Amino acid sequence: MTRSAGQGDGLTALLTYARAGDTIVVHTLDRLGRNLREVLSLVHDLSERGIGVRSLADPLPINTTDAGMGRIAFLLPALFAEMERTFTAERATHARAVAESAGRHIAHAADKIEYARLLKAQGHTLGQVAAKTGIPKTSLHRYLTPQPAGDGS
Repeated sequence: MTRSAGQGDGLTALLTYARAGDTIVVHTLDRLGRNLREVLSLVHDLSERGIGVRSLADPLPINTTDAGMGRIAFLLPALFAEMERTFTAERATHARAVAESAGRHIAHAADKIEYARLLKAQGHTLGQVAAKTGIPKTSLHRYLTPQPAGDGS
């Protein structure tokens, strides 16, 4: 299996390690790819290798090792996750444009910034961190660049 540009080292290692009969368990399907196409492609490739995928937190119980409905059930949350990412990005872009036109700067939530720091520490690129957090790369540079210690004045 070839490595996708969006796959992190952990996912790549997992895909290399997995064998026929194994089931990969994820929190949500969107952890498997940046968009619906990547998720579908990966699940298809895994299925051909005899490897199932099970999602824990998606609204429908998903286990691609199940025949019939189990495979179909995984498509809906994957599609909804893709739509949510798209809509969230569109809403954020619109909010930024409105704020900028009014001369305001949008601050990002502390939990998102902390999540961005965690992703960066795990080796994700700025592009991957931006895609997962919705924080633009220019802001990520500001948040993730270590600040020199103050001189106390």
